[in-house]
Amino acid sequence: MARAQRARIRTAGLQPAQVLAGLASLAYLVFGIVGFTRTGFADFIGRSDATVLGISVNPLYNLGFVLLGAIGLLLTFGSGRSRVFGFLTFIAFGALFVWGLMITGTVSTNPVSQAGNPFNLNGPDNWLHLGLAALGLVIAFLPARHKVLLPEEEEETVVADRADSTTVVQPVPDTSGRPKHEKSPAVAREERPPGLAH
Repeated sequence: MARAQRARIRTAGLQPAQVLAGLASLAYLVFGIVGFTRTGFADFIGRSDATVLGISVNPLYNLGFVLLGAIGLLLTFGSGRSRVFGFLTFIAFGALFVWGLMITGTVSTNPVSQAGNPFNLNGPDNWLHLGLAALGLVIAFLPARHKVLLPEEEEETVVADRADSTTVVQPVPDTSGRPKHEKSPAVAREERPPGLAH
């Protein structure tokens, strides 16, 4: 018999969040590597005049981009993991954006002033970090494509009739000699109402 099952919904193939996370990860990786070609590895958290696409960089900043790009590439092999990468990107660049606002004086009080400026942040960096934090949110909340899996019907098992198991019913000839409208004494006894004498 066919068994009733509910249709199941599953994610279908490569998701948009995975594609976007993969492209962003590659961009972060390339940005960090190009940054290392400009700054080298000396004075790891110091101030540097080196820039990549107008963004000031130093070795620590480059390392952050390389690590984020590598982690992102590892997380793009699943839809849920890509969304985790989106949240990670949002948190990392959101924190850098707020920190950059405090360092550049946009926010009047700087509770982390004792930490200095290890990432060599400036005004243009803040806008980049705001945009990358927004990109992280897009990756995290990008809708997934789904497909509906219909239940598979089980085939009915039909047993073929076998010649040795077939029962043939044939009428038995009436040999009592009574007319057909009369009932035999056994049938008459069965049809008599209960409580009557036999």
